[in-house]
Order: sequence, then structure tokens, then C-alpha cells
Amino acid sequence: MKSILAVEDDPALLELLKIHLQDIHCQLETAEDGIEGLKKVLENEYDLIILDIMLPSLDGFEICKRARSKNIKTPILMLTAKTEEIDKILGLEIGADDYVVKPFSIRELMARIKALMRRASLVSDPRAANSSQTISRGDLEINIEKRKVMIGDRRIELSPKEFDLLILMASNPGVSYNRNRLLNLVWGYEFEGFAHTVNSHINRLRAKIESDMSAPTYILTTWGIGYRFNEDI
Repeated sequence: MKSILAVEDDPALLELLKIHLQDIHCQLETAEDGIEGLKKVLENEYDLIILDIMLPSLDGFEICKRARSKNIKTPILMLTAKTEEIDKILGLEIGADDYVVKPFSIRELMARIKALMRRASLVSDPRAANSSQTISRGDLEINIEKRKVMIGDRRIELSPKEFDLLILMASNPGVSYNRNRLLNLVWGYEFEGFAHTVNSHINRLRAKIESDMSAPTYILTTWGIGYRFNEDI
């Protein structure tokens, strides 16, 4: 049974979530306060974390940021009544995997939950991403099961989305992806229109794995289209 944590201060929503998650064989643990929620995030393992942004004591952005700073890779779905684009961008940039604006239907929320857990399973299962547990490209080595990236004898620390981008592209060298396609495959269709999020993640990924950003070895630009992984290494 999958375990899900929801940090949300609306008891009615929590009860509704609990009922619907039971139908898909998921167990719901809850916290109605930001500090309590952060404690649970840091001390326990979950298959998915649902964070409201506006919370007593500590907001969802801060919980997400602290979780990612501790290298917690659990998928995070953020809920909020805010609709400003800057809030969505901030949520994605600090490591959230999806973002749902209230009011929403429970059907939509459950679809997002299922999609996130499905994508997480595909990435964490080496057989789904690649026939081998390890992808080697030049000096770059990716251990899919351990989510470990090495360049030579140096370990590279990546955020969950940077890692997912790298696996996707390194598994398909030479394939050019436009930004919307990468959004669909790595984040999900929900983020159409936020192509700049891909750019920022690609830039950060390059900064970590490339020795020369002006002449990248691994992630190349396909002019007029997007990005591809170098097929000649």
C-alpha cells in the first residue's frame, strides 16, 4: 500500500482525500500545521507529499525547500488558492513536481496524484527507464536505482527534476526534445506554457555536469527545436 502525506489545514479536504485514496489502495497521513508537517516529511518516508501553500506556522514553499535541501526526492504536489504565475514558478523552481490551484475537483486532484506516482514509478524502476541499472556516456555514469550521478570519481548532486531530465535524455541520445515535450514527459501536461522552467533546469543541470558551459559535452542545443543528449560519446 502506498503512503501519502497531506499537509493541509482544511479538515473537510483531508477527509475527502482519505476516502478517495483508500479506493486506490493508498494510506493517508495528515498534518494540519506547517511545523508538524515538516517534522513528518523529514522523519518518515512517503510515496507522495501533498503540500498546501498557506499553512499555520510554516508555509508549503518552505517545507518543500527544506525537504529538497535534505535530498528528499519524494514527489511533491502543491495545493493553493493563489493563482499568480509567480507562485507557480516559485513552486516549480524549489523542487515541487506539480501544482494545483483551488478550487479544483477531486477527480482532477486524483488524476494528478496518480500521474505523479506513475511517473515516479517509471523513473525509480530501472527496467522501465533502461534495460540496465546504469547508463554510461563518456565520463558520465548514472545509477538509476540509486539515483546516483558520477563524472569520473566526482559525485554530482542533482535535484529530482534535474535527475529525471538527465535520465530521459541520456537514455535517448540524439533525440531532440522541444521544451513543451520535456514538460510533458518530466513534469506532466499541466505545465504547458511554462517552458522557461525547462530552460532554467537545463541550465542548472549543465552547470553541474559540463566542464565548459559555452561548449557542452553532454546536453546539446538543437537550434530551433530544443535540446538533445550527445549521441557521439
